Amino acid sequence: MGLIQTPPGKIETGEILYHRNGNVIDLTKLDPKGNEMRSIRGNEIAMIFQEPMTSLNPVYTIGNQIMEAIMLHQGLGKKGARNKAIEMLHAVGIPSPEQRIKEYPHQLSGGMRQRAMIAMALSCNPSLLIADEPTTALDVTIEAQVLDLMNDLRTKFKAAILFITHDLGVIASMADDVIIMYLGKIVEGAAVRNIFHDPKHPYTQGLLNSIPSLATTKKERLIPIKGVVPNPLEAPQGCGFEPRCPHAMEICKTQIPPLKEVAPSHLAACWLFE
Repeated sequence: MGLIQTPPGKIETGEILYHRNGNVIDLTKLDPKGNEMRSIRGNEIAMIFQEPMTSLNPVYTIGNQIMEAIMLHQGLGKKGARNKAIEMLHAVGIPSPEQRIKEYPHQLSGGMRQRAMIAMALSCNPSLLIADEPTTALDVTIEAQVLDLMNDLRTKFKAAILFITHDLGVIASMADDVIIMYLGKIVEGAAVRNIFHDPKHPYTQGLLNSIPSLATTKKERLIPIKGVVPNPLEAPQGCGFEPRCPHAMEICKTQIPPLKEVAPSHLAACWLFE
């Protein structure tokens, strides 16, 4: 999205390849303040942030914040943008949108604020929606409603969703394909069914083993992942998971395993598969 100021933020290496109208664009090559990136940000790629109370501007009404993006990217006037904002608030299930559009973030509940954030993100009909732990601050009932809403809107607006979460239950209900990361590196990637039924990487296996199940008896104990996540500035020389891995070998201490296909359409970065 190019939202981090440079400096101090910068991308050291790598590419972010975005398919746009039949062309492939490397977003890292675009000027974050340039017109091309401004036309993509919020219009073609939109984002729902983790905590809506700190993401919404407290001194502007919900309506003004949604209308800003619509007027900028869709070329509508103030009246047309207001009607579009009301339409979007209605689409995300906010009652009395004509009244809510005049209200400030502090006047809405947590679930309502998150719905308003979703309405803002979808107001320009983006092709990609990035959702950064959008249900973390919500209770389980509101979380279920928001997830159902996002699934419905994904179908309605034909948008792809990049969903970032620590909650494996959310992954099971939302994802088609899953990438598991540890210390900023991909350790496993596969279709969601394969991740849950046939996890390959010891870290993924550890995550699944540490989840309580309704089938678990009183005498059965959960199997936690030993140790703690190391400081990224002091990451192990080899595999990042090596200090906590029950299957660690000598090679794991010194060499980073490559990400490779260990089963059809199933990637893992682990020396166990060499």
